[in-house]
Amino acid sequence: MPTAPSTPSAPLRQARRAWNLLHIDSQQARRLAERAIEAATRDGELAAEGWARIALGYHLLYFGTVAEASRELQRALRCFAPGNDRAGQLLASAAMARAMWREGRVREALAAVLPLRDEGVRVLRHEQRGVLLNTIAGCYSALGDSSQAFAHMFEALRDAGPKRGHGFDTVLHCNLSHELLQIGDYEHALQHVDQGLAGCTQLKNARLLGILLINRVLCLTELGRASEALPDVAAVLAMPTDASGRGSIEPAFETLAIAALRAGDRALGAELVERALAGGASPIPDERVERVTAAGLLAMARGDAVAALRTLRAAYTEAARDDVEGLSVRIRAQFFAVLSEAHEAAGDAAAALAALRQAQRLAKAQSQLASRARYQAAALQTELLRLQHRLDENDARRRRTERARAELAAINEQLSRKIEEVQSLQEALRQQAVRDALTGLFNRRHLGDTLPALFALARREAQPLALVIIDLDHFKRVNDVHGHAAGDQLLAAFGQLLAQQVRRSDVACRYGGEEFCLLMPRTGADAARRKVQQLLRRWRAMRFELDDETLEGLSFSAGVADSLHAAASPDALLKAADDELLAAKREGRNRVIVARRAAAAMAGLQ
Repeated sequence: MPTAPSTPSAPLRQARRAWNLLHIDSQQARRLAERAIEAATRDGELAAEGWARIALGYHLLYFGTVAEASRELQRALRCFAPGNDRAGQLLASAAMARAMWREGRVREALAAVLPLRDEGVRVLRHEQRGVLLNTIAGCYSALGDSSQAFAHMFEALRDAGPKRGHGFDTVLHCNLSHELLQIGDYEHALQHVDQGLAGCTQLKNARLLGILLINRVLCLTELGRASEALPDVAAVLAMPTDASGRGSIEPAFETLAIAALRAGDRALGAELVERALAGGASPIPDERVERVTAAGLLAMARGDAVAALRTLRAAYTEAARDDVEGLSVRIRAQFFAVLSEAHEAAGDAAAALAALRQAQRLAKAQSQLASRARYQAAALQTELLRLQHRLDENDARRRRTERARAELAAINEQLSRKIEEVQSLQEALRQQAVRDALTGLFNRRHLGDTLPALFALARREAQPLALVIIDLDHFKRVNDVHGHAAGDQLLAAFGQLLAQQVRRSDVACRYGGEEFCLLMPRTGADAARRKVQQLLRRWRAMRFELDDETLEGLSFSAGVADSLHAAASPDALLKAADDELLAAKREGRNRVIVARRAAAAMAGLQ
């Protein structure tokens, strides 16, 4: 809100409260906004009326129609004009751009909101600035520019943290999960969904809850766990679509239909496809193609591959093009995967292979989006350097006046924020590249980069390098009996335990599945064995409460080798440790075995 008198009027206090409750309690926010409009109109308080109409306009963007929202926002702009309330004008203009975006006019929306960014960074604070930056991020996301979308979303999340975001931080976790879905990082997206759902427990915002549940349905479906998504599908469908629930927009019936069909619920899938198609033609390319994909998948479920191909043909031209604005790589890859299945079911192996190659090409392009973002971030940094040069020129021209000094300070602050924005994006991308999202340990890619260097260093210094491969015993049984969520809980707990026990010089990695790898510089195999046996004792002592059952006495098997016994190459060192791991498992698991010392190996704790 703009700076107000020391004792704000009752309508202005109501308007402020309505804005702060937009994401916390949407229905209460609307009631307060309407009462504030009535009182402010009666008393002739334009500022209070303007802020109340902004709150109502944003509410209508979420739960009403674009036309309704636009009318309120235009009225708000007229209220702010006499007093030149820039904070109110900026937020109302951002909401108008969001309305354009809702109508499919994405480039027009970005052209309207992007020029507001620099002034908004100076004028707006906390979640208000986050709202503006999130609108810009949404436009970039709709245009497929993930680097700019991420940069603005992360910046918005810093401005709208849990303590001062009035629930908007939960919105941003939702949006970040969507953007991660677009580049195929489903595990990381699921983490942001879970953070958003945790935040929703403190809010009365069914629409936000609905979108988060839809995102979780999408994550689980893409991860091959569609059956786990069916409770979320049911929860979304149970929500009312009026202003008391998730709003009349973004039903995502096509997304829910694909999840139901992949989970084997044909009746529910058919109902959802029918509801998706009943919505008529969509202006959003992603929705158009996904609806056809869902309809084709339904025909496949009914055993009619010919009908599936006929249905899918309606979206083929659009899905095959690389230049359709607003059509994501993820949706296109999904389309061609289903098309390949349909051709295979119809007995056309050549066409199935061609469609599969298209899907694989798009999946590869999807995985490259994060890498492209890194290069685009470098281009953004160049833009910042040019901005710095312009600021220096402005300082030379205006340094004699107080106004010039004030403007320079504001622009310098803007520059610092943009540099932090680039650094935050680069660090986020670097961590995604080398860290395992579930355990927080390094991943196999980092192991492949690090092992040769440490091996070479060990040979130069004539010091041993120990390598340990650990495999959690009977892990498949945990997944089969207790579910993948329980398995993920054990993996995360073991990753945390391993991280706590290693030295700073050690490198702990998740090797794959339930396997972990530990590199220990300047450590021989016997010393490494003792360290890992201590780790085994601690793991066996841990207890996990899963549903109504307690898991305890867990164990692992481990193989240890060092560069003195496997001096040929890093690969030889890996193989030596892996051979001993296999020996440990053959001998009954729950033990640590050292390369070339099998006879003297200590058995696991009994």
